[in-house]
Amino acid sequence: MIAENLVQVKYRISEAAKRSGRDPESVRLVVVTKQIEVGLIAEAKKASAVVFGENKVQEAREKIESLGHKGFEWHFIGHLQKNKIKYVFGLFDLVHSVDSAALAEAIHEKAAARNEVMPILLQVNVSGEASKFGIDPEALPETIRAVAPLEGVRIRGLMTIPPYDPDPERSRVYYVRLRELRDACSGIETRGGVSLDELSMGMSGDYEVAVEEGATLVRVGTAIFGPRPSERQGMVG
Repeated sequence: MIAENLVQVKYRISEAAKRSGRDPESVRLVVVTKQIEVGLIAEAKKASAVVFGENKVQEAREKIESLGHKGFEWHFIGHLQKNKIKYVFGLFDLVHSVDSAALAEAIHEKAAARNEVMPILLQVNVSGEASKFGIDPEALPETIRAVAPLEGVRIRGLMTIPPYDPDPERSRVYYVRLRELRDACSGIETRGGVSLDELSMGMSGDYEVAVEEGATLVRVGTAIFGPRPSERQGMVG
């Protein structure tokens, strides 16, 4: 079913892009492989998936060592602890979840020591939930200015996670807000290489709404692989 699910998800992404007058090619699907075994990831790759997202560094290391990088683009989409930064190099092509200037600076320091540059997205807490990581929207311009000069990182856009809601329409306001923040910050003068081309927003329950509101990266796992083992606990039948 993985191949069929991928076809369906890509079709819905395409249709959502067309509804908003966008080129479907401007949206990339990040296949979320948290708790998904290597064999199923390989099956998704065979079915034309290219970009894969992992939430935990250790789990990702084991999978990437097995699957490699050829034909894969690996993104880190979970909360990144400072003591795990050294592991992202050589594993990930993009980090979605940089939630503070301090974390960006820590990544920069490790990157500079390796003579590398790590592309990043700044995670914004548009909902203001205390339980979520992310930069306060009001602090975003200041954060961009602080991170821009750091030579070891390159800001490529923004990311957000809205409150969970079974009604995808209730996520729309948060995606509109992230797009508006991106547009408002696009004119910020910086001394570094900053682009805000990427908007990472939308998951299995609401990715079509996210695409309609400007997402360039949607993070979809359950709609492709079905419920993860941890999500199936307590289910009957």
